[in-house]
Amino acid sequence: MARILIVDDSPSQLLGLKRLVEKLGHETLTAEDGAAGVEAAKREMPDLVLMDVVMPNLNGFQATRAISKDAATAHIPVILVTTKDQDTDRVWGMRQGAKAYVTKPVNEAELTKALNEALGK
Repeated sequence: MARILIVDDSPSQLLGLKRLVEKLGHETLTAEDGAAGVEAAKREMPDLVLMDVVMPNLNGFQATRAISKDAATAHIPVILVTTKDQDTDRVWGMRQGAKAYVTKPVNEAELTKALNEALGK
């Protein structure tokens, strides 16, 4: 069982991802925007972060970069989970340090595969 931080500003998306991740047997933590997500990652040291992109304060690309470039949190894999589905968004997200890129609406099998790969299972 992994501890997974879910960062999304949409309460319904946050709840849906939380249910899916818990159904897979993982513990969840949540944050409502990128800035809160970066702080939670530093404070809680989760095993993985699921990060939305379009959020207030600090967007998911910026938050992913902050987590992946900080020596204290660089070991935490980040999976971007977003409605942004252009190739340029994917490339940019991976350049920020994301380990995977999953588009919404989330396909359970696709997210499960990305989680397992990022967690080394």
